[in-house]
Amino acid sequence: MPSIPYDRLLIALWETGIMTAVSGLISFVIGLPLGLVLIGTTPGGLWTNVPLNRVLGAIVNAFRSLPFIILLVALIPLTRALVGTSIGTAAAIVPLSIAAIPYYARVAEVSLREVDRGLIEAVRAMGGSTLTVVREVLVPEALPGLISGFTVTLVLLIGASAMAGAVGAGGLGDLAIRYGYQRFDTPVMIAVIVVLIGLVALIQALGDRLARALDHR
Repeated sequence: MPSIPYDRLLIALWETGIMTAVSGLISFVIGLPLGLVLIGTTPGGLWTNVPLNRVLGAIVNAFRSLPFIILLVALIPLTRALVGTSIGTAAAIVPLSIAAIPYYARVAEVSLREVDRGLIEAVRAMGGSTLTVVREVLVPEALPGLISGFTVTLVLLIGASAMAGAVGAGGLGDLAIRYGYQRFDTPVMIAVIVVLIGLVALIQALGDRLARALDHR
């Protein structure tokens, strides 16, 4: 009777955690400024620049239009150039980050757009600079939405990392394919599904709790 290889399950969980955490951090660090530029360059924004807004918007939409598995394959040359290989956990972080950055940028843009325009105008009327508006009004007021959007992005990355496991990225997806599917090991497949559900539930619960704690409206 097949048994669950708990040591491999723990290693796979660790690899999935690394892929999700690193690519999530990269998407936040790059995606949030990109979201600020997208909302700031719109007509009536803090630094209106319609041509730049349209170019950035088109690039973001183009990357968001691609299914992750296609992006994963298309970025193999770039992945090899950056990390020296297209297989493994480190290699998977490249396409995961590139897929998550435009996604989170749009999520951040939506959250930033919901900030009360009256607050922005009040700060500007008092002589506040653009940087002051961003630092003191836009980001703090949108923070609950930004956290909620980041939580959704992390959940998206967990699913994408499992997909990347199908092409040798390691993690829970790789374990499910090699043991659960190719070896017809149903207990392993069920264990991976349970761990993935638990991981997503944990991240969602933590993200919701943090967003509620930061929401003072």
